[in-house]
Order: sequence, then structure tokens, then C-alpha cells
Amino acid sequence: MALSITFHALTSLLLFHVSLVSTATHTPHHHASHSSNHLQKAYRALQAWKKVIYSDPKNLTGDWVGPSVCSYTGIFCAPSPSDPNTLVVAGIDLNHGDIAGFLPEPIGLLSDLALIHLNSNRFCGILPRSLSQLSLLYELDLSNNRFVGPFPDVVLSLPSLKYLDLRYNEFEGPLPPKLFSNPLDAIFVNNNRLTSLIPRDFTGTTASVVVFANNDFSGCLPPTIAHFADTLEELLLINSSLSGCLPPEVGYLYKLRVLDMSYNSLVGPVPYSLAGLGHLELLNLDHNMFTGAVPLGVCVLPSLQNLTVSDNYFSEEEGICRNLTSRGIVFDDSNNCLPDKPHQRSHKVCEDVLDHPVDCYDHECSAVAPQASPFAAGPSLAPAPAPSYT
Repeated sequence: MALSITFHALTSLLLFHVSLVSTATHTPHHHASHSSNHLQKAYRALQAWKKVIYSDPKNLTGDWVGPSVCSYTGIFCAPSPSDPNTLVVAGIDLNHGDIAGFLPEPIGLLSDLALIHLNSNRFCGILPRSLSQLSLLYELDLSNNRFVGPFPDVVLSLPSLKYLDLRYNEFEGPLPPKLFSNPLDAIFVNNNRLTSLIPRDFTGTTASVVVFANNDFSGCLPPTIAHFADTLEELLLINSSLSGCLPPEVGYLYKLRVLDMSYNSLVGPVPYSLAGLGHLELLNLDHNMFTGAVPLGVCVLPSLQNLTVSDNYFSEEEGICRNLTSRGIVFDDSNNCLPDKPHQRSHKVCEDVLDHPVDCYDHECSAVAPQASPFAAGPSLAPAPAPSYT
């Protein structure tokens, strides 16, 4: 069934509750009314929600009738983390429900929730402030919906949140710097209408996966990206309107496995510091304005499996870079300015760019002037059917 809770989500939910139960302090006496009080509040919240659901083609909420909320489709109950004898609503999974409606203020009554999965529906409007009452919420997936407004800063007040997925909505405006000081493990904000500069303050960040792709940011990637060094494994900035030079500090992200900077307006040479990314498996620099050489240090990375440098202005490939496929690496260097290689740009096009080299050492990050991208809009990331990362 499409709305069945995924194995990873159920596992994380149960582990989360068990870990809290193991450290919680509770009294030795329990009352049957405890469960009743929690489930009564859940009943009020779910009934209020059902009233603002305007389309439910799969009739998933058709059995949201009566006080037995633990039997509702998409609702999952578990022992309370503070009292294992008290049953509470701990998870909601309505992924792929195609439900239309919005989230009402009474949803804050579901204060025991550890997991909300609403991927691939038609929920709209702004997020209610009452979400701040969900102090145990660990995973929030609102992707592939129609939510609007500024970045929903209410999610930044959730102390237990580790997984945040807001991709494929209509959120707009700047990203708040506080997003990166929260103890999140995964941040997905791709395919919205976010604008302005990427925040420079990454102090205290703990994320291992960050996806900014397909927004309308501007300026450069700040050197402070190095603050992600101890945790970041995947960084995707596809089609994010970035310009300027790629900062050498990207090479400090020693845990990176995936780096995708394609479909931007990045200029200058590739920093040789990327040779320090010993865990890197995929590097995509496609559709930018990089010049100079494809550096040997990148081509000999021990974990590299896929390197894409096509649609740039590279004029040289160092050493083994000229024949990477001999190492079994997927490699695309087409549409550059590489002599004696097929499928390259014309001499005239290359000359116009290479006669005006960019010296990245002459420019601070903030001083690099944005340049209009010479390329069409980049590819849209395919919507994920459900979160696959915890």
C-alpha cells in the first residue's frame, strides 16, 4: 500500500522512542487515563484536520471516524517516550495520498509525534505556528506539496528535528542562517523559489546531506562552507544561480561523497584542494564556465566513480585525466576547449573566453560579480517517492 510506513522510517521512529524511554524518568504508578488524555487530544487534532481536507481521491481519511485514532489509516501509535504504559500517536504517514487541504492550528495538539511524512500530496497554504509544540518531532517530510510563503521558520524551533525535507514546494525568500545552526542531519530545500545569497554563517552545523538545488540564489558559495567539514557527505547545488569562483575551502570537506555544482555560472580554475576529497565518488561540474586544467589530483581520487566536466571551457587535462575511462570511471569532458578531443566547442567560442582568464586570488567571495549564465535552466531533480535518508 502506498502509504505504508517505510522500513527506515519505522525503524528510526521506534529507535527514537526506545532511546527516549531508556533515559526518561517516570513515576512507578500509571493510570489508564494517561493514554486516554493523549489520544483524546489526538482525536481533536485529527478531526480538525479532516475538516480542512477538501480532496481525498484514495479515501485514506475515510476511516478517520470515532475515537480509536490508532486504527486510522496512516496513523501510528507507540508507547510514550516518558511513560511506556501510555499509548500515544507517534507517527503520521500519508505519503503519496494525493490529498488536498491544509494543516490546521490544532495539529499542534499532536505533541507526541516523532514523525510526519506527507510526501506527494496537494497540501497548501502556510505552516501553522502550532507546529512548534511538536517537541519530539524527529522527521518532517512535507515534500512535493504546494506550501507557500517565506521559509517556515517554525521548523527551526523543533528541538528534536533531525530530518527536514521541504523540497518541491513554493517557499520563497532567503534561507535563515539559523537553519544551519540547528542540529539537523539532512536538509532538503531544493525546487522551491528561494532567493538571495546562501547564508555565510554555518557555525555549529551538523548536517551530512544538504540539497539547495533548483532555487534562485545569487553570488558565490561562501568559504565558510568549510564549517561542514566534520559531517557533510553530500552537497548538491545544481542550478542555483551561483557565480564567482569555487572556494578552495570546498576541499576541506573531507567526508564528501557527492558534490554536484552543475548548471551554475562558476568561473576560474578548479581548486586543487579538491584533491583532498578522498571519499568523493561523484563530482559534477557540468554547465559552468570553468577554465584551465582538469586537475590530476581530482582524477586520481581513490573513491572516484563518476566525473562530469562537460560544457565548460577547460583547455587541458592533466595526466590520467586524458583517459579516465581506462580506470573504469564514468567520465564526460565533451563541449570544452580540449585540443585533439572530439565534441568540443569551436575555436572562436573558446578564444573569446580563454583570452580573458579569471584570477580567483584577486577576488574575495563577496566581490565576485554575478554573471549571467550562458546556459538554459538546469535539469529538475526528480521528486523522491519518499525519504530514503534518516
